Amino acid sequence: MKPIQLIASVFSVAVLIAGCNKDELDIMDGTYKGTFTVTYDSGTQTGPTTLDLQDGKFSCQGNPNRIPAGGSGTFFSDKSKITFQDENVWTADFDWNLILSGQYSYTFDGRKLKIFADKNKVGYYEYDLEKQ
Repeated sequence: MKPIQLIASVFSVAVLIAGCNKDELDIMDGTYKGTFTVTYDSGTQTGPTTLDLQDGKFSCQGNPNRIPAGGSGTFFSDKSKITFQDENVWTADFDWNLILSGQYSYTFDGRKLKIFADKNKVGYYEYDLEKQ
């Protein structure tokens, strides 16, 4: 191989590798554990959570104080958004944005999954999870 062709080949491979963004991986089925954080104007609250994703279905473990409230149902995602459709019946005595439901942005690097949304100008909701 001529030196110029070798340099061009190496450069092409380097450009392809550099152009790959790990945050554009499809979310993998499995169990994810970590923390949920909600930030309101009045302060921040955090709680542990577990999210199970399997074949388009999800189950999110909630806490007695509803930080987070949890949820279960179906989900679908594209390269930057994930939408959860919760199928539960809830009482009306708390912030329903604490339920994992609706559209969120996300990043995923093959192990760490971050799901986040600024919902209804009420608060910022974030799940910081790691695949188990």
